[in-house]
Amino acid sequence: MSSIVSIKSISSIPPPTKPLQFLALLLFNCSLTKSPLTDPQPPMAFLPRILTTLAALGLTLAPTFAPAQIPTPTFLQSEWDTATAQGELGPDTPAFWVRPGYRVTAVSPALEEARFLEIDTSGTLYVSQPGRGAVKTLRPGADGQYTPIADFVSGMKTAHGLCLDTSGSLWITQTGSIHRARDTNGDGKADETKTIIPEGQLPKGGGHWWRSIVVAGDVLYTSIGDAGNITNQTDTERQKIWRFNTDGTGKTLFASGLRNTEKLRLRPGTNELWGADHGSDWFGKEAGDKQGLQPVTDWNPPDEFNHYVEGGFYGHPFIVGNVVPRYEYLDRKDIIDLAARTIPPAWSFGAHWATNAFCFLTRDTWPDHRGDAFVACHGSWNRSRRQGYRIERVMFDKLTGHPAGSLMIVGTIGRDGTELARPVDCVEAPDGSILFSCDTTRRIYRITPTVQP
Repeated sequence: MSSIVSIKSISSIPPPTKPLQFLALLLFNCSLTKSPLTDPQPPMAFLPRILTTLAALGLTLAPTFAPAQIPTPTFLQSEWDTATAQGELGPDTPAFWVRPGYRVTAVSPALEEARFLEIDTSGTLYVSQPGRGAVKTLRPGADGQYTPIADFVSGMKTAHGLCLDTSGSLWITQTGSIHRARDTNGDGKADETKTIIPEGQLPKGGGHWWRSIVVAGDVLYTSIGDAGNITNQTDTERQKIWRFNTDGTGKTLFASGLRNTEKLRLRPGTNELWGADHGSDWFGKEAGDKQGLQPVTDWNPPDEFNHYVEGGFYGHPFIVGNVVPRYEYLDRKDIIDLAARTIPPAWSFGAHWATNAFCFLTRDTWPDHRGDAFVACHGSWNRSRRQGYRIERVMFDKLTGHPAGSLMIVGTIGRDGTELARPVDCVEAPDGSILFSCDTTRRIYRITPTVQP
């Protein structure tokens, strides 16, 4: 029996449903070409004839498998699909997801920019506008809406970080300098401005150019992040928190190993310094992650809520999250020593949430919220699906003072997956409501208790 006859005979048979059945059929077909009694050969001796047969059929031995259908547990599904109730939205407010018990209302027109916030005891709101080089002053009306009054300062390109001190002066950071300004006549414009740390004494620019600041009595703390993603800048002044006297003297290294902490604040009632630090990008690249298939990067590393202590090392760029080395630095001889020195996050957020800024709650606007933090999460770019666009409440244990859980209060991804807002910063207003900014809509939103109990 010839090979041609065998090919014709097999081509007339419907293809089997499983690859192993097909291979067995091919082996049987090829075995018919010679009698095993006169020409005994092991099955693999027929491989050339198998390949000839496959080629005649326009087939190959490469197996094809249907992609696995991975079930999605409810905790990985959108809140839109799993929540059984919702909070309230005020007029002219995007269709955010809102947790029951809370109400979100747009309270400003679209500004030129809306980044970081600070608010004084009278309710005057300050909004940094780094692109314009200004800080905008807004004041609330009887209807609760905030109206732009003036540029508090202008001509300060990259003006970003804001902090009011106990005297009422507003501290403003540019990427490479720090200033103190004051409005003495109440017109919303600073009439006293003094540069405390001039250009040349601080690093500036780079991929993470935003400079943090908090003023605590007679000292201030400031930081600037990684110039790139996971750059080793150990021997530079970046990726560190520095402490200065409020006159600009007494420069002292406070903590190191930061990637991008854009805001620093003291936890009320303590001297604890806290900040939210962005996790690094493309964690799984060395393991084979690539655009379109990045299962490792999608879930690693977390963003961090850190309690910064003097002399503390927080891992970057070598160690991430709960003391896990980056693949790129695994070959360092000191990697275990670096891990042993690393202080893990006090609380971990989702990967790539871009936790920009936060405020602590000092009033009893909602039951059992005093002492907690509301965190503005800008949202991911380095995940397969958008994640982290939200205001997150981090709950602090009243007994230990440690973070003990978190809940999404406002989600700014719509039911259809569209981006409705990218939160940047939040502050607690004198009436106990929470204001947060968005740099895409360029508006300010207020979170209050629901109107209906």
